[in-house]
Amino acid sequence: CWEPGDAVRCFDKQYEHKGRCCNRCQPGEKLVSECNGTEESVCTRCESGHYQQSWTRERHCTPHDICEDNAGLIVNTQGNATHNTVCQCRAGMHCSDISCQTCLENQPCQRGFGFVAAKAMARMSSPCEPCAEGTFSNVSSKTEPCYPWTSCEEKGLVVKVKGTSTSDVICESGKRSSLSVLIPVTLVVVMCFVGICIYCLVHRDPRRRVQKQVEAGKPRETQEDRQPAEDVFPVQETLLGGQPVAQEDGKESRISEQERL
Repeated sequence: CWEPGDAVRCFDKQYEHKGRCCNRCQPGEKLVSECNGTEESVCTRCESGHYQQSWTRERHCTPHDICEDNAGLIVNTQGNATHNTVCQCRAGMHCSDISCQTCLENQPCQRGFGFVAAKAMARMSSPCEPCAEGTFSNVSSKTEPCYPWTSCEEKGLVVKVKGTSTSDVICESGKRSSLSVLIPVTLVVVMCFVGICIYCLVHRDPRRRVQKQVEAGKPRETQEDRQPAEDVFPVQETLLGGQPVAQEDGKESRISEQERL
């Protein structure tokens, strides 16, 4: 016969009752009646809106938490017979304390900062964090996180402008990038070629070269050069009586026969 004070050792999923080891009710159930000499413990399922998450000898299940809309809470995970309802703050709000029974409005995260939703339930201040390298936020928002930069390589493009904490990467076609370098270079080459051709044409023109030579060798005219010269006929000398006589060129020299004799 069992006496109070006698030690009874039961398994983990059992409990001692009047010298007997009675079975506990499994998760999702509650105890209706304890075991006796002829019956085992009697359990029943938790009623709707209640739960029991462990092996128990309790006769009542625990009611689910209610996510109060007035407190800024919404349902994250709906409760069932073995788990409680999980509440969370609405978008744009964060928990007022660690228990997260009420929520407070977030302050907007500035450009370059992102909202970290996973930390909103555990922090008492708006969880805005600077965008890490490779991410950006270009808006002031209570809900928007930092987004990763666009991958130009995945789209078969190349980076035109590198991203920052406040702006995304700007991509462009690789062919277009090559043309943007090739076209200016080609224009420079063409302009140089045209310039050389013009230079050669100007400096190799025969008419201009002759003109320059004439101008370089032509003496300057003087006042005397500009005066008209008088007609001067060359003078020819002849003999008259053994004496030289000047006679104008072009006039016949007439000497009498007597003089010749």
